[in-house]
Amino acid sequence: MQQLTGRTAFITGGASGIGLALGRAFAQAGMKVMLADIEAEALNAAVKGLQGIGPAVRGVACDVSDPGSLERAAKSSYEAFGHVHVVCNNAGVAGGSGIDDISIADWRWVLDVNLMGVVHGICTFLPHLRAHGEGGHIVNTASMAGMLSGYGFSPYSASKFAVVALSEGLATQLKPLGIGVSVLCPGYVHTRIDESARNRPQRYGPPRTPRPGSDAAALAAQVTQRLQCGLDPHEVAQRALVAIRENELYVFTHADMHLEMQERFAAISAAMQRAVPR
Repeated sequence: MQQLTGRTAFITGGASGIGLALGRAFAQAGMKVMLADIEAEALNAAVKGLQGIGPAVRGVACDVSDPGSLERAAKSSYEAFGHVHVVCNNAGVAGGSGIDDISIADWRWVLDVNLMGVVHGICTFLPHLRAHGEGGHIVNTASMAGMLSGYGFSPYSASKFAVVALSEGLATQLKPLGIGVSVLCPGYVHTRIDESARNRPQRYGPPRTPRPGSDAAALAAQVTQRLQCGLDPHEVAQRALVAIRENELYVFTHADMHLEMQERFAAISAAMQRAVPR
C-alpha cells in the first residue's frame, strides 16, 4: 500500500510499546488511527497523546482473546472512520517458560493472546478488507522468538513460531486479492512486555512465579535486563511502515541476530541431507 494518507489503521495492543509507536507512525503518515487495548487508563493516555499529532485518533477497549470483543472494536472503528485498511494484530504477552512447574493456565493465556488474538483479528477484519475492495495490509507481530528457540520450552516461543507460519500461509492466499501481509519479528525492544501480568484476566488465575534459582527465573531476569536496553519501539514502527508500503513479508529489526538464524537453518539443512532418500 503506497498510499496511506486518509486510510485507516486498527492496532491491537495500541496503548503502549510497539503498538503505540505504530499508532504514532501512522498518524504522522496522515492516517486515521484506532488504538485498541485491554488497559483502559493507558489507552486513554495514548489517545490523548496522539491527538496532538493527528485529530483522527480514537481508542476502544478490546481483549483480543475474546472474539466478541474484537468484533465490537471493529464495529466502533467502522462507525468512527468507515473502512479499515491496515490491521495490526500486535497485542502480545510474555509468561511461562521452562520445564519446571509447567502451568497449563499460563500456556492458555499466552496462546489465547499471542496466537488466537491474531487469528481473531484476521477472522474479524479479513471479510471487511475483501469486501471494500480498496486494498489493505495485515501486520502480525511475531518476534525473533518465532525464528529462534532461545527461550526453550516456552508458550511465548510456540505462539510466535505459529504467528510466523500462519502469516506465510496468509500472504500466499491474499496476494491475488491485493491484500498484503507482513510478519513483524523484532528482537529485544524497550517495552513493558515483561510486566504483561498486569493485564492478565482473572479467568486464567494468578501467574506462576518461577522458582528462585531455576532456569525459568534466570531467563526472566535476563529478558528484563535486555528489554531495558532494547531497541526504541519507534524504530520498529518505522520498519513496519516501510514494509507496508513495499509489501514485505518478513520484517526484521535486529541484524545482529542473523548469525543465530544461519546456525539454525544450517542444522536443519544438515538434518535434511541425512534423511533417507525415497
